[in-house]
Amino acid sequence: MAKKKAFALRLNEDMLKAIEKWASDEFRSTNGQIEWMLMQSLKEAKREPKQKDES
Repeated sequence: MAKKKAFALRLNEDMLKAIEKWASDEFRSTNGQIEWMLMQSLKEAKREPKQKDES
């Protein structure tokens, strides 16, 4: 499993509320929803992180 790094993210209140609602609808945490959204964007742009061999 990849290491996770914490950092501050500033969002306007309306955007955060929309993400929280979407996360709830998808049975995810808000953090999990943001991670999922970012990964989808990375995949769409063909920039997803390379998988490291875990041997």
